[in-house]
Amino acid sequence: MVNRRLLLWAGALLLAAGFGALGRWQLHRGAEKQAMLDAAAAILRDKRALPLSEAQGRDRHGYDWVSAHGRLLAAPVLLLDNQRRGDAVGVHVLAVLRPREGRPQLVDFGWLQVPGDRVMPQPQLPAGEIEVSGLLAPPPGAGIALGPASTPVQPAGAQPRWLLTRVDIAALSRELQLPLADRVLRLDPALPLGYARDLELLPNTLPPERHRGYALQWFGLAFATLVAALYMSLRPPTK
Repeated sequence: MVNRRLLLWAGALLLAAGFGALGRWQLHRGAEKQAMLDAAAAILRDKRALPLSEAQGRDRHGYDWVSAHGRLLAAPVLLLDNQRRGDAVGVHVLAVLRPREGRPQLVDFGWLQVPGDRVMPQPQLPAGEIEVSGLLAPPPGAGIALGPASTPVQPAGAQPRWLLTRVDIAALSRELQLPLADRVLRLDPALPLGYARDLELLPNTLPPERHRGYALQWFGLAFATLVAALYMSLRPPTK
């Protein structure tokens, strides 16, 4: 009987510890995302523009409001796949800007819907020198990196297009043979350039409150496990 109770409590404690660890992880992720949202909100309230070249030397995980002049390089247009806008699914259109000063910079020109037949759009991007401003932000989360980060779109359009499963700056730098800056410039929605866009930071992932809700569920499961173990250990043995 003692051995059975010991095994019961050992299993219950291990299970409760696992549930508790998952709850703490959810709380940590929620706190990280809340800090990210707070930092970006402070930048968006102020909107004091830094020169892009200056901002490129700052924290690669932070946010800056920047402005720059430059030209888009004759490099492939990058289509970041599986991006939602409301109930629709499409791609984010990215291209490489060569600024007057600083490193080549990935610029997000906004979102285009992809039809059900999965024929990729052929974006029309500006030629010549352009002036841009917007939020310099870390690349969107990549999740689990499976397969290549980019593949050519077939059939090829007037301008080469690559379909991205994730924004892997290091991999793109190698493939494009360009020393790309570490962050992505998300264009100011007020600019008369590009496509539908906003500065929503978590459009395709869980917000902090969802992480806190999941944490509460995991902690609840840990508590329920201990209560069940206590009930089982105090219950009279069956004859």
